[in-house]
Amino acid sequence: MSDSALSSRPPTLVLNGADNIAVALANLDVGAPTPQGVSIRRRVPRGHKFALEPIAAGAAIRKFGQIIGFAKEDIPAGDWVHEHNCGMGGPDGTLTHDYAFAEGAVAPEMVPASQRASFQGYRRANGKVGTRNYIGILTSVNCSATVAKFIAEAVNRSGILDDYPQVDGVVPFVHGTGCGMESRGEGFDILRRTQWGYTSNPNLGAALLVGLGCEVFQIGRMKEIYGIEEGESFQTMTIQERGGTRRMIEWGVEKVREMLPMVAAARRETVDASHLSLALQCGGSDGYSGITANPALGHAADILVRNGGTAILSETPEIYGAEHLLTRRAVSREVGEKLISRIHWWEDYTRRNHGEMNNNPSPGNKLGGLTTILEKSLGAAAKGGTTPLTAVYEYAEPVTEKGFVFMDTPGFDPVSATGQVAGGANVLCFTTGRGSAYGCKPVPSIKLATNSDVYARMGEDMDINCGDIVEGVSIEEKGREIFDHILRVASGEQTKSEALGYGDNEFVPWQVGAVM
Repeated sequence: MSDSALSSRPPTLVLNGADNIAVALANLDVGAPTPQGVSIRRRVPRGHKFALEPIAAGAAIRKFGQIIGFAKEDIPAGDWVHEHNCGMGGPDGTLTHDYAFAEGAVAPEMVPASQRASFQGYRRANGKVGTRNYIGILTSVNCSATVAKFIAEAVNRSGILDDYPQVDGVVPFVHGTGCGMESRGEGFDILRRTQWGYTSNPNLGAALLVGLGCEVFQIGRMKEIYGIEEGESFQTMTIQERGGTRRMIEWGVEKVREMLPMVAAARRETVDASHLSLALQCGGSDGYSGITANPALGHAADILVRNGGTAILSETPEIYGAEHLLTRRAVSREVGEKLISRIHWWEDYTRRNHGEMNNNPSPGNKLGGLTTILEKSLGAAAKGGTTPLTAVYEYAEPVTEKGFVFMDTPGFDPVSATGQVAGGANVLCFTTGRGSAYGCKPVPSIKLATNSDVYARMGEDMDINCGDIVEGVSIEEKGREIFDHILRVASGEQTKSEALGYGDNEFVPWQVGAVM
């Protein structure tokens, strides 16, 4: 947002009475007075922080009432606080939390079933409900990726989809792995769950799975593990079995043609919001994310949960340092401990790869005002709202619990969202402050701008402006606006990323383990 747009608003914001820093809502020059009675000593960019009082070297720096880092040096009142003088380690180099497992879990007041919000969705034979109606072409291995793309291109060029307006499209979901990997263990299991999770996502009316034939990830083995029977909505084939590229493309096009009448026969019907599974994402975060879009999305998630639906928070590296706020909300000690076990896995994973958890904030995050992963995580966790944490899932596991849940994923948006969609998400909300251009298929992605400036500059990409929260709109009002928008998109309203054609290249399964 422009500084002039905020001329009638206070130029700074203190988020919690326990904080010793404030956030600049406009660029603050040296000598500028503040409502808190502090004179600015060094220019503070919009969205960044300044000290409200002297902070001694080694002392905790607090935002949202929580520790976001420790002073690397003495910081005078009014000084800009950022990575030059704020770091992760405390006096002893560590930060500990009281997890207080399940001590803060309070059951939400549920909306009676007869009064739940509703949308127009596609009810599938297995009882799941889709918000879109695609045909997917998946690949068991990168070696069959080009053929999958050729099949989809041939169908789309043929014009046959014009005869089936009820079908949203034919989409190839290709990836870079499937061979040169162990045939068992963590990496293989992740790929297996992801492949079948996409195939069975309710936003696909039908799917093909195509392979090369000799790869490690054998289609037949996946079918055996899941007890899959091929039928009119799911078919498989390999290039080697079919007799080469041309024959494989012809087979794929013919199978899609056979599937089209069945997929097109699906019709939207009124269903209640308990059938929504909302993926919560943020990317290109900035200093406004934890103040505007993320808590507003969290309020929308609370509304969905009270209507019987599911909200999936993910990106484990981006709740690091805020995990104690989630463990308190866990419905049981077991659920809370499962979350902490994934945190420990990530600490070991980054250590083995010569990294650290604080490597996560990107250069763009830092330019936008975020200093440490602790600060970024406190804002990111706000997307999860306030209701109890009912379950914790590993990457791409089927999400079966209702309510607010967590799925372990990386922080890299396409990889994280791929896991959520594989888990069954049928709609997605994505907050951004720097201006992410992410889009998804087969799940519509609703983009929430954290500030009015990025909404104005990237209006063709952004669905909702949350920057007006700092101009007086309440978190609750914006949360309701987001929830109502989710219902419209779930009923078929097109998102900005869908209008631009995003989603063909955002299928990115998490690759864990050695490539051999």
